[in-house]
Amino acid sequence: MPAVAYRTSLPIDDPAALEDLRLPVPEPGPRDLLVRVEAVAVNPVDHKVRQNADPGGEPRVLGWDAAGTVVAVGEQVTLFRPGDHVYYAGALDRPGTNARFHAVDERLVGPKPATLSFTEAAALPLTALTAWEGLFERLGLRPDAPEQTGTLLVTAAAGGVGALVVQLARALTGLTVIGTASRPETTAFARRMGAHHVIDHRQPLLPQLAVTAPDGVDHVFGTVGTDRNLPAYAEALRPFGRIVAIDDFDTLPVGALKAKSISFHWEFMFTRSMFATPDQAAQHRILTEVARLVDAGRLTTTATRDLGPVTAANLREAHRLQESGTTIGKTTLTGF
Repeated sequence: MPAVAYRTSLPIDDPAALEDLRLPVPEPGPRDLLVRVEAVAVNPVDHKVRQNADPGGEPRVLGWDAAGTVVAVGEQVTLFRPGDHVYYAGALDRPGTNARFHAVDERLVGPKPATLSFTEAAALPLTALTAWEGLFERLGLRPDAPEQTGTLLVTAAAGGVGALVVQLARALTGLTVIGTASRPETTAFARRMGAHHVIDHRQPLLPQLAVTAPDGVDHVFGTVGTDRNLPAYAEALRPFGRIVAIDDFDTLPVGALKAKSISFHWEFMFTRSMFATPDQAAQHRILTEVARLVDAGRLTTTATRDLGPVTAANLREAHRLQESGTTIGKTTLTGF
């Protein structure tokens, strides 16, 4: 089958950073679906793994977001059958989705939204899972609770995760949502996703929050710059506020949070699959609910740019765009 992989960590402008190759079709395990991949999306995790996890010359296939058709199932599969259209983000410690056929545990998979194309659906799984888990499991918010009020600050609200956080908060809570962005086009996208207010994350946050949230902030969903912004969060958050973060940093001065009893939470949507937690099927349920919300018109795809078929050249361009930090929504690739 056609696939795209890397053999060593190289700069993305090196033609060998990602290579076209042919690999055997995987055999599905007992709880696995074998999926014919129709479309994929690219996330920061793709280039972070490529840059930091050198496979030592052996080909490693990247890619986690995918949408496709089930073509075979393992003997213990109960949730899907051949012919079903699905979408999912998979597992970090298994071969990725940048291949024509992919094996994935059914507990991590949802039925593709019927109203979306494969391409539109492929943009959603990883970011929808991250946003849902962060909001409703880490921050302790309740889904479908419009009476739930307060203020939520979302950094990089035009990014892949930020755009889903904004949409879910608007669709399922009564929170006032403040997004951050820094360019006219990202500001417009964040507003289109549903942000009530958008402030500039290239400028000091506190003076802007004093205007948009004069009574303070209740929750922060940090997608970028959490370590840099923590003093501002400690000042802006009300007592007993909560922060959830998904970005990477080595140190965090959490002592600044003590006086207000502010809690800090990590969100990493691969935790369930990496540690084979007993509740892995929660991701199936989340993706099923997200698909229902999409088909009901309450959520929308964040796909903004499709680069064509899944080839090494197109994926190198997708990684280059992701590394630039300027993407809006999600970049996808369709077909092989």
